[in-house]
Amino acid sequence: MIPAVTVVGAGLAGCEAVWQLSRRGIPVCLREMKPEKKSPAHVSDSFAELVCSNSLRSADPVNAVGLLKEEMRRLDSLIIRCADANRVEAGSALAVDRKGFETSVTEAVRALPNVEIVPGEVTEIPEGIVIFATGPLTSEALADKLLALLGGKADLHFYDAAAPIVTMESVDMDRAFFASRYGKGSADYVNCPMTKEEYEAFHRELASAKEAPVHGFEDSGVFEGCMPVEVMARRGVDTLRYGPLKPRGITDPATGREPYAVVQLRRDNFEGSLYNIVGFQTHLTFGEQKRVFSMIPALHDAEYVRYGVMHRNTYIDSPRHLDGQYRWKAQPRIRFAGQVTGVEGYVESAASGLLCGIQTARELLGKEPLDFTRRTAIGALAAYVSDPGVADFQPMNVNFGIIEPLDHRVRGKRNKNAELSRRALDVIAGLDKA
Repeated sequence: MIPAVTVVGAGLAGCEAVWQLSRRGIPVCLREMKPEKKSPAHVSDSFAELVCSNSLRSADPVNAVGLLKEEMRRLDSLIIRCADANRVEAGSALAVDRKGFETSVTEAVRALPNVEIVPGEVTEIPEGIVIFATGPLTSEALADKLLALLGGKADLHFYDAAAPIVTMESVDMDRAFFASRYGKGSADYVNCPMTKEEYEAFHRELASAKEAPVHGFEDSGVFEGCMPVEVMARRGVDTLRYGPLKPRGITDPATGREPYAVVQLRRDNFEGSLYNIVGFQTHLTFGEQKRVFSMIPALHDAEYVRYGVMHRNTYIDSPRHLDGQYRWKAQPRIRFAGQVTGVEGYVESAASGLLCGIQTARELLGKEPLDFTRRTAIGALAAYVSDPGVADFQPMNVNFGIIEPLDHRVRGKRNKNAELSRRALDVIAGLDKA
């Protein structure tokens, strides 16, 4: 009889690991502390909660994260299946109806016949094969246990931030307009233009606004991909205009010209009643968010259904501890998946759960592990987090730089990336998917 695998954590990585194990006939015990206990960033009782943006980033397979999605799609990823089913318009990005997505994942996992779901916080290391997919918001008691187990590298952490969400009906559409950058998509974003004077006044207030206290926070401890908007503002007056407020590729129909700066809002649900402020991850106090963001003309009377929040993310020193299958080298029965390994991003987290689930199932079924190789995005991520040559390990989004280079020259970056994508998908096509 095949023993059950314990998966700790029902986030994106945990649910993906459970799905891949279950569909191969492996019994699973899923341990999840919600709804009995939540981290400071969690709100929903559902599995696979999206605590920050509702965007899974680019859907273009010539983009590295787009390639990663397509690899996962061809391996029957639960997370990508549910994201596709709950997609909302967001130009070339794959964005989802937050509630619909979480509900779809939760219902799919609960419907699996060989999965036992046990609620409540895990504070000890379970027996047998266990996959820790507790995410960057691992509870303090379990985080302490894991860090002690791994050697006490308690300084490995960074801070992450979530952007505010506003109601569409509260946006002043006399001062905003629908459009997508460079006309890509179907005019999916609400664009809030700012003049030079409006932007400079906004920047001054943002750079000096009062922040909510977060123990141990320093600007240098923030992952670049989730940089709080006020931290960017302090880096220089034009930093935001080359970042989330970049006006390139957008024409204001009221003037026929490119705005000096533009704040974009992305749909957060199917109905289009909620929009999040793109790139406005923040840890300002709620009062300061209301005051400063109201200086954006189209948001002067905006109604906030969620203010931005800041939280600590924990990850382990994976190159020292993990192999290419996310197994702890000292005790291979213990495995890890998700952002706790140092992969960064929703899709990357789910991809690590997918690989860990597949390889664990094959091991228990007496099959050889799949050889994803560094030619695939899935394999390259696993190789990066397990590379002992990485001296200063930091969270990493998938990118073509970690994928094995081509053995021939291709002219043009997009053409080269397209060739890398074709090669990766050929590898996936040749794998035993049973």
